[in-house]
Amino acid sequence: MNIIGAWAIPIVICLFIAVGLVKSVGVFDSFLEGAKDGARVLFQIIPSLVGLITAVEMFKASGALDVLTHAMEPVAQLLHIPSDVMPLALLRPVSGGSSVAMLDRILSAVGPDSPSGRVASVVCGAGETTFYTSTVYYGSVGVKKIRHTLIAALTADATASILSAWAVNLLF
Repeated sequence: MNIIGAWAIPIVICLFIAVGLVKSVGVFDSFLEGAKDGARVLFQIIPSLVGLITAVEMFKASGALDVLTHAMEPVAQLLHIPSDVMPLALLRPVSGGSSVAMLDRILSAVGPDSPSGRVASVVCGAGETTFYTSTVYYGSVGVKKIRHTLIAALTADATASILSAWAVNLLF
């Protein structure tokens, strides 16, 4: 398996070059044009990403995440979501890096085979970084009004968290 992993990317790159040469496409020119487009998109979305990362870190540092987690404890108990997983469920739609760090913290504290560890793992895999994804995709094409996307995506994230806890409780 390690051999496949080590050779997969070089083989795919060679295939792209071979197909480009067979079809008489300027492979390097196409690569440079794509790199220019990628750099342009990057510069368009950097301000949004900096604002999002700053907001997430301020939210965590201010203690607002702890207050919100504590306020949501009765709902978590009703839905059978372990209380130590609630911060992860709340943070997952906002920041992928922070939610993975929180998952690591949960797994280190209670172990991967504990009910909380299992639910946290499934929540992290089932949810999406909604705000990050919306920022990147809508920012790259210049969309300012996202209409119903945010409400639908956050509803999906909440559903994923609830069903993750239920599935783990059902299976284990």
